[in-house]
Amino acid sequence: MSLRFLPSKLTPRALWAAVAAAAALVLVAVAIVVGAGSQQDPRGPAEEALADVAEAQAEAKEAKGRYGSFWLARGDRSLESLARPLRTEGVSDLRAIACAEGWVAAARAGEDVVLRSSEQDSGGQAKAVRAGSADISRPDCVTPEAVDAMLADLGAGPELPAPAESAFARPDAASAYRPSYHITPRENWMNDPQRPFWLDGQWHYYYLYNAGYPEENGTEWYHLTSTDLVHWKDEGVAIEKYKNGLGDIETGSAVVDYGNTAGFGKDAVIAVMTQQDEGIQRQSLFYSTDKGYSFKPYEGNPVMDNPGEQHWRDPKIIRDEANNQWVMALAEGEKIGLYASANLKEWRYLSGFEREGLGVLECPELFQLDVDGDPAKRTWVLAASANGAEEGKSTGVAYWTGNWDGTRFEPSDQKHQWLDDGSDFYAAVTWDDPRLTESQRMGSRHAIAWLNNWAYARKLPTEDWHGGADTVVRDIRLKTVAGKPTLVSTPTGALASLDGDTDTVEGRKVTPDGAGDLPGPELPAAGHPASAGGAYRLDLTLERAAGDDGSEAKVELLAENGVFATVGYDFESETAFVSRDGAARETAALAPDYGAVRRAQSAPRDGQVQLSIYVDYSSVEVFVNGGERTLSSLVFPAGAPKGLKALTKDGTLTLKSFSYTPMAAAS
Repeated sequence: MSLRFLPSKLTPRALWAAVAAAAALVLVAVAIVVGAGSQQDPRGPAEEALADVAEAQAEAKEAKGRYGSFWLARGDRSLESLARPLRTEGVSDLRAIACAEGWVAAARAGEDVVLRSSEQDSGGQAKAVRAGSADISRPDCVTPEAVDAMLADLGAGPELPAPAESAFARPDAASAYRPSYHITPRENWMNDPQRPFWLDGQWHYYYLYNAGYPEENGTEWYHLTSTDLVHWKDEGVAIEKYKNGLGDIETGSAVVDYGNTAGFGKDAVIAVMTQQDEGIQRQSLFYSTDKGYSFKPYEGNPVMDNPGEQHWRDPKIIRDEANNQWVMALAEGEKIGLYASANLKEWRYLSGFEREGLGVLECPELFQLDVDGDPAKRTWVLAASANGAEEGKSTGVAYWTGNWDGTRFEPSDQKHQWLDDGSDFYAAVTWDDPRLTESQRMGSRHAIAWLNNWAYARKLPTEDWHGGADTVVRDIRLKTVAGKPTLVSTPTGALASLDGDTDTVEGRKVTPDGAGDLPGPELPAAGHPASAGGAYRLDLTLERAAGDDGSEAKVELLAENGVFATVGYDFESETAFVSRDGAARETAALAPDYGAVRRAQSAPRDGQVQLSIYVDYSSVEVFVNGGERTLSSLVFPAGAPKGLKALTKDGTLTLKSFSYTPMAAAS
C-alpha cells in the first residue's frame, strides 16, 4: 500500500509516525479526501460515502440552518433527518460530527479509514492513521480531541505510547496489596470520589481523605490531576477540614462556572459539598480562582441549612442549559431531592424522587445519554448509591432511566437497575468531556466509583493505607439490552496505554482437569519480570460448542496459599460470577457475607460469552459481553500471585480464545 501525505508542514511527531507507518507497511491508513474526486486517487467506497456526506451537510445547512451528526454503527441519523438518507454502500462504518461552523466525517472501508471535513480545499492526499487529527483542516469548534475520539470509534485512533519497561517491575517498597493502576492514597484513608472536571488542559479530580485515620475523624478533598484519566499527579489537599467552623468536608461536586453565575469570576471552580457538625448536615460552597488547586469558603455558608432531616447530603450539581438553571440532586434518606439555582448560592426545592427498599440513598447522579447512540432517544438517568440486600445483592449503584422536564424526574420504569453487580462498587460519579461535540458527549460519558464496601471498609488487611481504592475509569453508554435501556460499561480507552505484550491461545477444550498451560502471571510476556504478576488483564471467549456437555467454566486466580478468587460463567443460568472463595478464608472476619458469590445475568451472544478480567493485586473488575454487565470486587490473596487455572465444573466447554496482557503501573 502506498501512503501519501498532506503537503502541509508536519510536526516532528507526525512526520515520525508517518515514516514509521510506511516502513512497517501499515495496513490501516486515513485518507484525507477533499474534492469530489482526485485524479491522483480514484474514489473508493469510503470516498464516495464522504462525498455524499458533504452534499447532505450542504443540504442540511441550506434547508435547516445547521449541520448534522451521523453514526452508521450506532443509531445516530441526525444528518439524515435534516437532509436525506445517505449512501453507505461498501463502507462498514461511517461517522460525522458537527458543530455550528462545520463538520468532520470519517468512513471505514475494509482496512482503510478516510477523513473529510467542511474546511478542506481541493487536492486531498493520504496519510498514516497514527498521525491522527494533527494535520486535518477542521472548523475551530471541532477540537482535535473530538476528531481523535471519532477515529477511535472507527478503530483508527491515535497510537498510544507504550509503557516503559521499568513500569512493569514491582517497586521494592510496594506492600502486598498495593495496586499498580488503581487510585489509592499514599497513606491514611480515602473514600468517596468527587466528579472530575476539565480545565486548563487537564482533568481535576478529588477524593475524600482523612490524614489522621484512624485516630482522628474528619475528611477533606484530596486533589489529583491527569491528562488521560489513567496517569495521575498528586496535588495534595485542596479543601482542608475544620477551617470554617462547620465541621467535616464531605461529598459534593465541583463545576466550572463558565458564565460567572456565582460572581467569583469567569471560569471559577465552584464546589458545593456537605459539611457535618455535631450530626447536622448542611451544604456549603467553596470557590477557587486558581483553577481548582486551592479553595476559599464562601462567607455566606451554609448556602443550604438543614431543615431538620437526619440524612441530607451529597449534593451533585449539573448545568441544565435547556432550562437556564443549575440543578442539584441531594440524598435525603429514601428520597432524592431536586433543587434549582441561578447562582449556585440560593437554592429552591423543585421535587422529590422517593424509593423504598434500597436503604438510605447516597451520592446521587443526574445526567443525559442517547439510547443506542440515537439523539432522537435522548434519555435522562437518575442514579444513587443504595443497599441491595433485599434483592440478594451487596451495596451498589442503582439507576432509573426516564425524563427530566426541568422540575421533576419521571422514570420510564419503576424498577431500578444496577450499574455493577459486584461486592465493591459505590459512590460512583459520572462526567463528560467538554472538548467533544454534543453528539459525542451524549453518546457516552466517564464514570469512576469507590472500590470498597461500608460493611468492612475499616477492616481491610492493608497496612500502609486504608479505605480501599477507586475503580478504573469507565466509559458508560445507554444500550438496549433485553428490551430496555441499560448502562453498558467499558474501561476507558487510555487504559490500553498500560498494556504489555499480549499472549494468546485459541481453541482449547476446558475440562474439570483444566485447559492445559495458559499464559498468565507465571508465564509473563518476554521481557516483563514475574515480580509484577499481580497486575494484568485476561480476555476470554467461551462457548458451548458442538459436543460440549459442560455447564460452567471458571478461571481460578492463584496465590501461594491457593485460590484467592474465581471468575466464571454458568451457561445454564446465563450468569457470570465472581467468588472470593480463597479470599474469604483469609478474611472471614470482615463481614458475614464477604464470601458470597456475586452474579450478573448476561445471555450469550451468538452462542459465545466474552469476559474481560482486570486484576490488580487486591481487586478484580470483570466486564461481561462488552460491558453489558460488570462485577467489581476487592480481593486479598494469601501470598504472592502464582498464576491461574481454567477449568469446568463438569463436562467440557470450549475456550475459543484466551489472552493474557500484563499491565504496567500507572505512575
